[in-house]
Amino acid sequence: MTTLFLARSLDRGGAERQLVALAKGLATNGHQVAVAVFYAGGVFDAELAAAGVRLINLDKKGRWDVLSFLIRLLTLVRDERPVILHSYLTVPNLLTVMLKFLTHDSRIIWGVRASNMDLSRYDKLSRLSYWLECRLSRFADLIIANSQAGKQYAADNGFCADKIIVIPNGIDTAFFRFDLDGRQRVRSEWKITEDEILVGLTARLDPMKDHATFIAAANIVTQLHPNVRFVCIGSGPDGYAASLKQRAASLGYRLLWVGPRDDMSAVYSALDIASSSSSFGEGFSNTIAEAMACSRPCVVTDVGDSAWIVGNTGGVVSASNPEALATGLLKLINLSSRDKDELGSKARIRVEQEFAIETLITRTEQILGLS
Repeated sequence: MTTLFLARSLDRGGAERQLVALAKGLATNGHQVAVAVFYAGGVFDAELAAAGVRLINLDKKGRWDVLSFLIRLLTLVRDERPVILHSYLTVPNLLTVMLKFLTHDSRIIWGVRASNMDLSRYDKLSRLSYWLECRLSRFADLIIANSQAGKQYAADNGFCADKIIVIPNGIDTAFFRFDLDGRQRVRSEWKITEDEILVGLTARLDPMKDHATFIAAANIVTQLHPNVRFVCIGSGPDGYAASLKQRAASLGYRLLWVGPRDDMSAVYSALDIASSSSSFGEGFSNTIAEAMACSRPCVVTDVGDSAWIVGNTGGVVSASNPEALATGLLKLINLSSRDKDELGSKARIRVEQEFAIETLITRTEQILGLS
């Protein structure tokens, strides 16, 4: 029984990380698994190969490489004859509908990862794709959302509610754990002293992540606490990145822009407080749960399932509200080091109990009939 995953690429991203973790876990448990991607060369490609999971490159040449790409995709599915075809995100989801009509053999599983999207912030093609996804969802055999908020948002927009189930993301707590040596190395690299408090936002530079609110909150905090530094980890389009950096110019050295990183356990460990400032679109935020697994207390906006993930181990504030985010951060900043450590320990325990990668794999096996 082959399970074939379909995704655009395996570049940095929460959905991509979850796909890789799930594929590796299923393969470890003895299931036949393959992953097909539109574009090869993603940062997670090597991780799949090392785990012995077959990665199939559909070799899409670009946006307008349509017909030859579709022929390659159809040929692949007809050759592989997967019992389960599990797609991730909008465009792969849409393609599985075509495959279902042409092959009739595979059970179609959609992966839905976002909630409360403000599609007015994106291009017409993105809006059209989501409109089609809503209308064609009835052709999926099952839709897996990674958050309750995502399930509700999908149902409100026309997805078949009776086909949607929720399986929260899973975090590899053996990999994501506090790393003292990594903390010291990263803080030294960033020139952060041990008497400075470091607050970090790990997110791609995208409107939904609302870096503008994080920047405004940082301005408020630094007026009251000159020993607090801030860091943004992630990348995005050059023009958008430039506009954010211009907005943050008054913070000077107090705000670092470090781009994407692969040593994320060390990066999370370097922080004293992790934050998420998203204003829309979050389903289950990997970066919140990963930071918690590294024993970092978090202050997050109440978007998607972020409040549920944090529980009583950090702070939750209203979205798009710099004053609220600053207040939430200040509450944790003003705690003693011992109290911060206790919150961080509670955060780690919560991830171990609620969001372990083993739970994701077991629940997926059960839902897909693989166990």
